[in-house]
Amino acid sequence: MLIKSAEALEHFEKVDTLVLDKRGTLTEGKPAVVAIQTNGMEEPELLRLAASLENRSEHPLALAIVAAAKDRSVALVEPSEFESPTGKGVIGVVESKRLVLGAERYLSELSIDATPLHSAAETMRSDGATAIYVAVDGVVRGVFAIADPVKASTPAALAALRAEGVRPVMLTGDNRTTAEAVARKLGLDEVEAEVLPQDKSQIVAKS
Repeated sequence: MLIKSAEALEHFEKVDTLVLDKRGTLTEGKPAVVAIQTNGMEEPELLRLAASLENRSEHPLALAIVAAAKDRSVALVEPSEFESPTGKGVIGVVESKRLVLGAERYLSELSIDATPLHSAAETMRSDGATAIYVAVDGVVRGVFAIADPVKASTPAALAALRAEGVRPVMLTGDNRTTAEAVARKLGLDEVEAEVLPQDKSQIVAKS
Protein backbone atom coordinates (compact mmCIF):
# COMPACT_ATOMS: atom_id res chain seq x y z
CA MET A 1 0.00 0.00 0.00
CA LEU A 2 1.35 3.40 -1.00
CA ILE A 3 0.08 6.41 0.94
CA LYS A 4 0.97 9.63 -0.86
CA SER A 5 0.08 12.26 1.75
CA ALA A 6 -0.53 12.84 5.44
CA GLU A 7 -4.08 13.90 4.63
CA ALA A 8 -4.78 10.54 3.00
CA LEU A 9 -3.41 8.80 6.09
CA GLU A 10 -5.75 10.82 8.30
CA HIS A 11 -8.72 9.83 6.16
CA PHE A 12 -7.67 6.19 6.27
CA GLU A 13 -8.62 5.82 9.92
CA LYS A 14 -12.23 6.60 8.93
CA VAL A 15 -12.37 3.89 6.27
CA ASP A 16 -15.08 1.31 6.95
CA THR A 17 -15.23 -0.35 3.49
CA LEU A 18 -12.42 -1.81 1.38
CA VAL A 19 -13.16 -2.70 -2.27
CA LEU A 20 -10.81 -5.43 -3.46
CA ASP A 21 -10.16 -6.44 -7.04
CA LYS A 22 -10.29 -10.22 -7.30
CA ARG A 23 -7.52 -11.08 -9.75
CA GLY A 24 -4.05 -10.55 -8.34
CA THR A 25 -5.32 -9.17 -5.03
CA LEU A 26 -7.42 -11.94 -3.54
CA THR A 27 -5.98 -14.50 -5.98
CA GLU A 28 -2.43 -15.26 -7.08
CA GLY A 29 -2.91 -13.58 -10.44
CA LYS A 30 -1.67 -16.73 -12.20
CA PRO A 31 -4.70 -18.10 -14.06
CA ALA A 32 -4.41 -21.45 -15.83
CA VAL A 33 -6.65 -23.54 -18.09
CA VAL A 34 -8.08 -26.38 -15.98
CA ALA A 35 -10.67 -27.80 -18.40
CA ILE A 36 -11.85 -27.55 -22.02
CA GLN A 37 -15.28 -28.51 -23.36
CA THR A 38 -15.74 -28.73 -27.12
CA ASN A 39 -18.71 -28.67 -29.47
CA GLY A 40 -18.13 -30.22 -32.89
CA MET A 41 -14.37 -29.58 -33.01
CA GLU A 42 -11.42 -31.62 -31.77
CA GLU A 43 -9.80 -30.16 -28.66
CA PRO A 44 -6.25 -29.81 -30.11
CA GLU A 45 -7.58 -27.87 -33.10
CA LEU A 46 -9.73 -25.63 -30.91
CA LEU A 47 -6.77 -24.92 -28.64
CA ARG A 48 -4.48 -24.24 -31.62
CA LEU A 49 -6.85 -21.69 -33.15
CA ALA A 50 -7.72 -20.00 -29.86
CA ALA A 51 -4.12 -19.76 -28.66
CA SER A 52 -2.95 -18.46 -32.04
CA LEU A 53 -5.35 -15.52 -31.71
CA GLU A 54 -4.75 -14.96 -27.99
CA ASN A 55 -0.99 -14.92 -28.59
CA ARG A 56 -1.46 -11.31 -29.71
CA SER A 57 -3.00 -10.35 -26.35
CA GLU A 58 -1.33 -9.60 -23.01
CA HIS A 59 -4.42 -10.25 -20.88
CA PRO A 60 -3.82 -12.83 -18.10
CA LEU A 61 -6.61 -15.08 -19.40
CA ALA A 62 -5.12 -14.95 -22.89
CA LEU A 63 -1.72 -15.87 -21.50
CA ALA A 64 -3.31 -18.87 -19.75
CA ILE A 65 -4.70 -20.17 -23.05
CA VAL A 66 -1.37 -19.67 -24.82
CA ALA A 67 0.44 -21.43 -21.96
CA ALA A 68 -1.95 -24.39 -22.24
CA ALA A 69 -1.13 -24.70 -25.94
CA LYS A 70 2.61 -24.52 -25.33
CA ASP A 71 2.36 -27.11 -22.55
CA ARG A 72 0.86 -29.47 -25.11
CA SER A 73 3.42 -28.56 -27.78
CA VAL A 74 0.72 -27.08 -30.03
CA ALA A 75 2.21 -25.08 -32.90
CA LEU A 76 0.71 -21.59 -33.21
CA VAL A 77 0.21 -19.49 -36.33
CA GLU A 78 0.00 -15.73 -36.84
CA PRO A 79 -3.54 -14.30 -37.05
CA SER A 80 -4.30 -12.14 -40.09
CA GLU A 81 -6.67 -9.90 -38.10
CA PHE A 82 -6.84 -9.09 -34.38
CA GLU A 83 -8.96 -6.79 -32.20
CA SER A 84 -9.33 -6.65 -28.44
CA PRO A 85 -12.32 -4.58 -27.23
CA THR A 86 -11.58 -3.51 -23.65
CA GLY A 87 -13.11 -5.80 -21.05
CA LYS A 88 -14.91 -7.98 -23.59
CA GLY A 89 -12.59 -10.44 -25.31
CA VAL A 90 -10.82 -10.80 -28.63
CA ILE A 91 -11.90 -11.17 -32.24
CA GLY A 92 -9.82 -11.94 -35.31
CA VAL A 93 -9.02 -14.21 -38.20
CA VAL A 94 -6.79 -17.29 -38.08
CA GLU A 95 -6.28 -19.30 -41.26
CA SER A 96 -9.36 -17.68 -42.86
CA LYS A 97 -11.52 -18.62 -39.84
CA ARG A 98 -13.14 -15.79 -37.88
CA LEU A 99 -12.71 -16.39 -34.17
CA VAL A 100 -14.36 -14.75 -31.19
CA LEU A 101 -13.20 -15.43 -27.63
CA GLY A 102 -14.91 -13.98 -24.59
CA ALA A 103 -17.73 -14.20 -22.10
CA GLU A 104 -21.29 -15.10 -23.01
CA ARG A 105 -22.39 -11.46 -23.04
CA TYR A 106 -19.77 -10.63 -25.69
CA LEU A 107 -20.92 -13.46 -27.93
CA SER A 108 -24.50 -12.27 -27.44
CA GLU A 109 -23.52 -8.77 -28.61
CA LEU A 110 -22.26 -10.38 -31.82
CA SER A 111 -25.44 -12.50 -32.21
CA ILE A 112 -23.57 -15.75 -31.52
CA ASP A 113 -25.63 -18.39 -29.69
CA ALA A 114 -23.71 -19.82 -26.71
CA THR A 115 -26.59 -22.11 -25.65
CA PRO A 116 -24.92 -25.39 -26.73
CA LEU A 117 -22.21 -24.93 -24.10
CA HIS A 118 -24.11 -22.90 -21.50
CA SER A 119 -24.53 -25.84 -19.12
CA ALA A 120 -20.83 -26.76 -19.31
CA ALA A 121 -19.86 -23.13 -18.70
CA GLU A 122 -22.14 -22.87 -15.65
CA THR A 123 -20.54 -25.99 -14.18
CA MET A 124 -17.11 -24.41 -14.65
CA ARG A 125 -18.26 -21.18 -13.03
CA SER A 126 -19.83 -22.96 -10.07
CA ASP A 127 -16.36 -24.34 -9.31
CA GLY A 128 -14.95 -20.81 -9.28
CA ALA A 129 -13.41 -20.84 -12.77
CA THR A 130 -13.84 -18.22 -15.47
CA ALA A 131 -15.56 -19.57 -18.59
CA ILE A 132 -14.20 -18.24 -21.89
CA TYR A 133 -16.17 -19.20 -24.99
CA VAL A 134 -14.62 -19.78 -28.41
CA ALA A 135 -16.71 -19.23 -31.53
CA VAL A 136 -15.47 -20.17 -34.98
CA ASP A 137 -17.20 -18.64 -38.01
CA GLY A 138 -20.22 -17.67 -35.90
CA VAL A 139 -20.67 -21.05 -34.17
CA VAL A 140 -19.66 -21.68 -30.55
CA ARG A 141 -17.11 -24.50 -30.66
CA GLY A 142 -15.69 -24.61 -27.17
CA VAL A 143 -15.37 -23.15 -23.70
CA PHE A 144 -12.24 -22.91 -21.55
CA ALA A 145 -12.33 -23.11 -17.75
CA ILE A 146 -9.61 -20.81 -16.40
CA ALA A 147 -8.94 -20.85 -12.67
CA ASP A 148 -6.83 -18.49 -10.56
CA PRO A 149 -5.93 -19.92 -7.11
CA VAL A 150 -6.74 -17.89 -4.02
CA LYS A 151 -3.64 -16.56 -2.27
CA ALA A 152 -2.76 -18.53 0.86
CA SER A 153 -2.63 -15.24 2.82
CA THR A 154 -6.08 -14.01 1.70
CA PRO A 155 -8.34 -15.67 4.35
CA ALA A 156 -6.22 -14.36 7.23
CA ALA A 157 -6.05 -10.88 5.69
CA LEU A 158 -9.83 -10.74 5.30
CA ALA A 159 -10.30 -11.92 8.88
CA ALA A 160 -7.97 -9.17 10.11
CA LEU A 161 -9.94 -6.54 8.18
CA ARG A 162 -13.22 -7.70 9.66
CA ALA A 163 -11.70 -7.68 13.14
CA GLU A 164 -10.85 -4.00 12.61
CA GLY A 165 -14.42 -3.24 11.55
CA VAL A 166 -13.64 -2.92 7.84
CA ARG A 167 -16.22 -4.28 5.37
CA PRO A 168 -14.51 -6.10 2.45
CA VAL A 169 -16.22 -6.03 -0.96
CA MET A 170 -14.97 -8.09 -3.90
CA LEU A 171 -14.94 -6.38 -7.30
CA THR A 172 -14.50 -8.33 -10.53
CA GLY A 173 -15.32 -8.43 -14.20
CA ASP A 174 -16.05 -12.14 -13.88
CA ASN A 175 -19.46 -13.72 -14.37
CA ARG A 176 -21.59 -13.58 -11.21
CA THR A 177 -21.65 -17.36 -10.77
CA THR A 178 -17.84 -17.49 -10.81
CA ALA A 179 -17.52 -14.49 -8.50
CA GLU A 180 -19.98 -15.85 -5.96
CA ALA A 181 -18.26 -19.27 -5.96
CA VAL A 182 -14.93 -17.61 -5.10
CA ALA A 183 -16.63 -15.37 -2.53
CA ARG A 184 -18.13 -18.40 -0.78
CA LYS A 185 -14.68 -19.96 -0.46
CA LEU A 186 -13.47 -16.74 1.18
CA GLY A 187 -16.54 -16.13 3.33
CA LEU A 188 -17.25 -12.83 1.55
CA ASP A 189 -20.85 -11.63 1.63
CA GLU A 190 -20.59 -8.72 -0.80
CA VAL A 191 -19.65 -9.11 -4.45
CA GLU A 192 -19.76 -6.70 -7.40
CA ALA A 193 -19.49 -8.90 -10.52
CA GLU A 194 -19.53 -8.43 -14.31
CA VAL A 195 -18.05 -4.94 -13.96
CA LEU A 196 -16.24 -3.53 -17.00
CA PRO A 197 -12.84 -1.88 -16.32
CA GLN A 198 -14.15 1.61 -17.11
CA ASP A 199 -17.00 1.18 -14.60
CA LYS A 200 -14.95 0.05 -11.59
CA SER A 201 -14.39 3.56 -10.27
CA GLN A 202 -18.17 4.05 -10.10
CA ILE A 203 -18.53 0.95 -7.93
CA VAL A 204 -15.82 2.21 -5.59
CA ALA A 205 -17.53 5.59 -5.33
CA LYS A 206 -20.91 4.14 -4.37
CA SER A 207 -19.44 1.64 -1.90
